[in-house]
Parts: sequence; C-alpha cells; structure tokens
Amino acid sequence: MQWKWIKAMLAAVLSVVLTWVLNTKQGDVPPFGKFLSPFRGFWQNAAANDFPSAQTLALPGLQQPVQVRYDDRHIPHIFAQNDHDLYYAQGYLTAQDRLWQMDFVAHVAGGRLAEIVGPARLETDRFFRRMGMVYGAQKSLKAAMADPLTRTVLTAYADGINAYIGTLTPATLPFEYKLLDYAPEPWEPLKSALILKYMAFDLSGRSDDLRMSNALGKYGPAVIKDLFPDYPQREDPIVPTGTPLDFRPLPVPAAPPTFQAAMSDKVPQREPAADLGSNNFAVSGAKSASGYPLLANDPHLQLNLPSIWYQVQLAAPGVNVYGVGIPGVPFAIIGFNEHVAWGVTNVAADVMDWYQLKFRDATRREYWHDGRWKPVRRVVERILVRGQPDRLDTVLYTHHGPVVYDHDEKPFLPQTPIRHAMRWTAHDAANEFRTFYGLNRARNYADYTAALATYGAPAQNFIFADQQQNIAIWPNGRFPLKWKDQGKFILDGTDPAYDWQGWIPAAQNPHVKNPARGFVSSANQSSTGPDYPYYLNWNFASWERGHRINARLARMTRATPDSLRRLQNDNFGVNAQLMLPRMLALVSPARLTATQRQAYAELSRWNYFYEADALGPGIFELWYNTLVKRLWDDDFGPAAQAGEMRYPTRDRTNTLLLTEPRSRWIDDRRTPAPETLETLALQSLQFAADSLQRKFGPLGPEWRWAHQKSTDILHMAQLPGFGRMDLDVGGGAGIVNATTERNGPSWRMVVALGPRVRAFGVFPGGQSGNPGSAYYDDMIDTWSAGKLDELVFLRTPDEAHPRLQAKWTLQGTK
Repeated sequence: MQWKWIKAMLAAVLSVVLTWVLNTKQGDVPPFGKFLSPFRGFWQNAAANDFPSAQTLALPGLQQPVQVRYDDRHIPHIFAQNDHDLYYAQGYLTAQDRLWQMDFVAHVAGGRLAEIVGPARLETDRFFRRMGMVYGAQKSLKAAMADPLTRTVLTAYADGINAYIGTLTPATLPFEYKLLDYAPEPWEPLKSALILKYMAFDLSGRSDDLRMSNALGKYGPAVIKDLFPDYPQREDPIVPTGTPLDFRPLPVPAAPPTFQAAMSDKVPQREPAADLGSNNFAVSGAKSASGYPLLANDPHLQLNLPSIWYQVQLAAPGVNVYGVGIPGVPFAIIGFNEHVAWGVTNVAADVMDWYQLKFRDATRREYWHDGRWKPVRRVVERILVRGQPDRLDTVLYTHHGPVVYDHDEKPFLPQTPIRHAMRWTAHDAANEFRTFYGLNRARNYADYTAALATYGAPAQNFIFADQQQNIAIWPNGRFPLKWKDQGKFILDGTDPAYDWQGWIPAAQNPHVKNPARGFVSSANQSSTGPDYPYYLNWNFASWERGHRINARLARMTRATPDSLRRLQNDNFGVNAQLMLPRMLALVSPARLTATQRQAYAELSRWNYFYEADALGPGIFELWYNTLVKRLWDDDFGPAAQAGEMRYPTRDRTNTLLLTEPRSRWIDDRRTPAPETLETLALQSLQFAADSLQRKFGPLGPEWRWAHQKSTDILHMAQLPGFGRMDLDVGGGAGIVNATTERNGPSWRMVVALGPRVRAFGVFPGGQSGNPGSAYYDDMIDTWSAGKLDELVFLRTPDEAHPRLQAKWTLQGTK
C-alpha cells in the first residue's frame, strides 16, 4: 500500500513538472504546451481565412463612424470624417494584420530584444542603445508632438493600435507571441518614432570613416587620391551636370590647416584607435502616350515576411491617398492621390561622422575640446534580460553625440571606431511625420516642396509628378554644411574647426524640375555633378543602374505604365557589358580545361542579360568578384590590415582593369613570383568554373543564374518554414531589377496621372502577417513574374468595384 502511494505521489510530481516545463520558455525553446494547445496555441491562428464580409466594430475613442472597404488583396480602403478617426482606424487595422511585426521592430530599434529572447541578443541591445536610437527618437518625437497636426495623428494612431491590442486574448495573439512566449504591451508614439529611426539606421547608419583612415595611415594621401577619388570616372548623376542653380550658395567652411597638411603629406597622419538601393523615375507628358506624367518607384530593401510595407488607402476631408506605409508608422510613405504621385530612394549622403577624443584620464568624465576640458554626460541604460538580472550599461555622450564603444571590445559592426564620438543626423530633431502628412495631401509642386522642408533623416531622393505636367526630384534631408571630404576620414574631436558648422539650406538641396530631357530618375548614384557647390559625400552607388535607366528613358516615346513596369524588370548587366570583353581578352582558352573552355565559350555568346535561366551571369559574377578579390585582398584585405579597411570602388577598380595593365597593385605581394593581370584573370576564371562544376556538376541547366543566386524571402525573425525559398527570378546587384539573394524590390509601383489617375503595384508578400492566412504571401508569385496588380483607388466609400469583398463600419462606443 505504501509503494502505491509513493507511485501516485511521483506521478503527481512528474505531472506538475511536465506541465511547468511545457508551459514555460526554456532558453530559446518555446513553451510547447502553450504553443501546441488546441485552445490557445498556434492552431488558433490557422483560422484567418474566415474573414467577415460585413461587420460593425464598436471601438472606444472614435468620434464618428468610419467606413472600410476591403478588396481581394485584403487591402483596406479607409474613409473617415476627420483626421483623428482616419489615423485611429489606420492604427487599428494595421495592428490587426501586422501587430507582432511593428512591435518587434520597435523592440529592435529600442534595444529591447533581450527582454523577449534572453541574453543571446544582449549585444544587439547594447549596440542600438549606444547608437543613440532612443535618444534620437525622443528628440524627433518632441518636435512632432509640438506640432498640433502630427500630435493628433500620432496619438490617434497609437490609440487605434491599443484598441486592437485590447481585443486580444491568449488564443488570438499572433503566433510569434505564442512561440516567443510574451504578450504585446501598450503602444505609444515613441515606438512610431523608433521605427523611423530604425529605417534611418538601415539606410544611413554605417560609415567607412575608420576604414578610410586606416588606409590613409598605411598608404598616404597620394594613394588615397588615386584609388579613392572624390568623383567617379563613370557617372550619370541624378541632377544632370550643368543644371542651373536657382539659389546663391552659402560660403563653405574652410578645411582646417591640419587636414590640408595631412592630405598633402606635410605631416604624418595619426592612426586612429582600433549595396541596399532603389530606383525611381518619372517621365513627362511629352514622352507618354496619354500626354500626362508617369511615375515609378521600387525601393530595394531586405525581402522579408511579413513584408516591410503595408498597402492602404486613406480618405478624409482634404485627403484621399493610396500607397504603402511602414507598419507602426501612420500615413502612406510612398504613393499617390488624384493630383500627385511621389516615391523615394536612398541618397547615401555622408551624414555620420566619427570624432577621435582625448579624455582627461581613465575615468573618462571629461574630454578636451576647444581649448578646455568639457564634462562627459553619462547615461545609464537599463537592459532587461529575460531569465537573468537586468544589465546596466553606461553610455558616454559628448557634444558630438554618443561614444558607441568607450573601451576595447569587439564591435557589433566591425567598422565602428573605439573611443570615438559619433555625429549623426538621425540624432537631430526633425518632423518627418509632417513631411508625409503634407505629401499625402499635396495637390501641386508647391505642396510637395513645402512638405520636404521638415524632413530630416534618412536623406531620400523624393521623386514627384503631378497632374499639372510637372516632374521633379529632390535629393532631400538635413545635410551638414561641410568642407570637402569632411567625414571621409576620422575627425579630430579636440578642434572645433572639425565640428559641423551648420546646414545646407533646405531650398538649396540638389533638385531639378521639368528638365529638357523629359524625365527624372535616381538609382542611388551621385546626387549631382562636380559643379554642385556643396559636399554631400565622396562615394555613392555605382553608376550602372542609373545609367541603364537613363539610357532607356532617353529613348522612350509614347510611354505607357507597362513601359515603366518593363523598365523596373530590366535585367541587363551594364558592368558585364563594360568588363567581360576585356576579361575574355586577358585569357587564352588553350590554358583551360574542358569545363573551363565551355564556361569561356558560354560567356563569349552571352548577351549580358541576367535572366533566371541564363548560364552567363553566374559564371561572370563569380569570375569578376574573384578577380577583384585577388586584385585587392593582399593590399586591403585582412592580411594587409593594421585595422579595418575597404577595397577601392568598383568604378576605380574597373578603370585599373581596363587601362592600367602594369599597375603596381596587380602583383600579389603574398606570393614570391610576380603576378600579371593575365595571371589573375586566368586563375580567377579557373576558380569560378571549377567551383561551379563542383557545386552543380557539368555545365548545363543546373548552372542557371537563379540556382546560383537563390533568392529567398525569410521570416523576419528567421523562423524556419515561414518564408519562401529559391524563387525563380533573374536580376542581381547593379541590375535595374536588383533582386539578389536576400534583397530586392520591396514594392513596385507605377502611377499614370491624368483626368482619372490609375496605378499599379505589388510587393513580395501579402497584407497579413499571419502565416495561417491566405493573404500572408499571396502576392509573391505576381511579384516574381514581374507583373503588377492594378490598384483599387476609390473616390467614395460606396463606389462599386468588382474586386471589393468586404465592407466594415467602425464606430465609437457609447
């Protein structure tokens, strides 16, 4: 009898322990009891296809009824009677589809991942805290909340998100919350500001200052001027060279004598302590079949599920706009209304600089600047770590900005300097929300330029077209007023002459309106020609995409929306056209094996198009990139470094390969025998062909470009099984269709202005963030095929349209 009781007690204890284990997150392992529960687990998320065609929702805080129509892509068309209700509804409906996504990105930007997933993300959190992401978000939010319009929008948007959060139960939480075993917290406007700062980090949060200073210290200014010139030999700038200025430039600060001396070899250089892109283009009515402008945009970002963008139509008195927004941020960020269309690409201006500091002593409480010791501001960051005690991390701030790393440790990003202060435009107050509020309501060119005036970071090429026959583009943001090359290298943090001396006036940012050539475009290349009076950066994206776009637009006549769609999907390789004939001429086929000769022959007949089925792109890309590595790795690679360095630009590399066969940089200093360019080209081709043969077998269909590139769209938290793998698509880096392994056109849009605007668009995903929904990835096949959906743009909430599938009413509670 006693043994019977013992067995019963053991069974009870085991049951309790097993229940606790299955319902408690163990390190990175989810609580499978909760996750697999048929009553509250992920099974509940599989019922998302039961989408009501009509319903009325009572929501606290709505002032007047809001009508919502859903089309067959699950895109909401929101009709409200005032701004408050419009953005409240946008917040509610976006959260309904994308709550976990927006919450997760806000946690990343705020340095709060460790509190969700544990110590594995502690260094990620430290990095984003030390980058001053919250610091910058708080400053921008303060500016936005001081503006009554944007304060209303941000508050209402947050209230709408919180209204949706209030409807959730453990059973209806998005599945990622169940998998990671946490619950959403109330939304606040700071999270919207953090998401914009995360975009600023994604597009402007890296620099080569340390790498360039290390190269300067090792090789001297003559080599730097030769291999890292301030303007490329091949360029097709956004604002054409020779465009007349419509302003009187301000005086540019003079470069300090110490910088001039360092760049002229008069004094030794002090050694410091140790391709995302996009396209947009617009053609004038004179080049279109309709006689009205056409505009296209395809921002190239990381391809994720859920998608980066969320489609929406927003209508209220004074606004009726359609476009894509960023979940967690109100407005349409890229889009159109009945009068105008606009889009964005990244400028890549030099808006992040690093300052070498001189601390008074090891306590690092004072630093030397402008002839005196100044106090260091110390900010203690409390980082919550799941399952462990909180961590306290002290971040030092100077007048420049934060000292991202103040003692020797391995940086989160290798090009981050140690014991240097960072100056970054994302830390400055600016009301980007007001910009998009204005663009959504713009009716003409004057409204567009007025909206751009409040924009800060990340700097973007804002392209524009309107019904009044105007086209324009402004590389726009807050640009510091610098002397030439200020920020190309690490700056002296003790001398005020190295500080930023002010700002380029917004009205003097680069721009062009209605150029004689009949089109405007950008592809992340240089904003201007060398004749622009201000310094923006020394290095932009390589010229190929911009050149190909401009060449095709120049020839285009009687353009239609499909003309621009086909241009977005252009797979022609300008770099291959430039370099392959030279590379083939450097190699004697007699020195190749059978497979290598087959590869050589395939390249000899290739037409330079990066189609999914083509064999040439994979051979050329591996050959070219191997050749570049063999050329530069001994001089600028890890073995040659006294610190982190970078290779010379593609433009400069190509010039050397095309015209400097006896350059001293060709020889590999790590080998006893001298190398020639012919030797490097031969060895690189042999390596490429042999590598492809080992991976794919004999030359044949398995060598096709899509196999080698293997474009994947992963879940944004890298959860296996919730992405789409090995998409059969062409394109590539430096191609107009810039689809690579993990990046590509995150939204393709073409707008045809006219008496009745028409627009077309698609992104590689779906509206819903729920993998159990039919709308999770339903647009990927359309996107992969290079097609666009015609966008449903309603003038009234009661307008009939065959693609409308649901009608909801949102109303306040009594």
